[in-house]
Amino acid sequence: MLPSELEHYLHTQIPLSQAMAVRVVSIADGAVVLSAPLAPNTNHHATVFGGSAAALAMLAAWSLLHTRLRAAGVSSRLVIQRSSVEYLRPMAGEFSARATLGAMPDWARFNAALARRRPARIAVQTVVEHAGEVAVRFTGEFVAVSDHNL
Repeated sequence: MLPSELEHYLHTQIPLSQAMAVRVVSIADGAVVLSAPLAPNTNHHATVFGGSAAALAMLAAWSLLHTRLRAAGVSSRLVIQRSSVEYLRPMAGEFSARATLGAMPDWARFNAALARRRPARIAVQTVVEHAGEVAVRFTGEFVAVSDHNL
């Protein structure tokens, strides 16, 4: 999947991403990077609204799993089950989120569960950066259910 394809998908299927002016910076097998400008994501302190930072982190994590599943030809419903967010510093400009997977055995177990048509669970870590510094750390636990089970 090309960055422009993912960006179009996010904007049409998850309207919040369009309202936030989310851009897909890059897609790789092990990471997805999204960015967003300050203007549509600002708070009353003229910094990034915490909800926008969390949303961008979650979108990056979800996008990483979505693109990997799609590349593998796996059709599933993918949802967030649980998340934690740690806010480290304010951001006063454009910000980006880089989502990465943990250990590859986790990915293998995740795929194996889907192949057996069982719910699959996996954690994804995301860092949100501004001006070259980490401002937010996000961990999301996702569940995928094979479309064959629906």
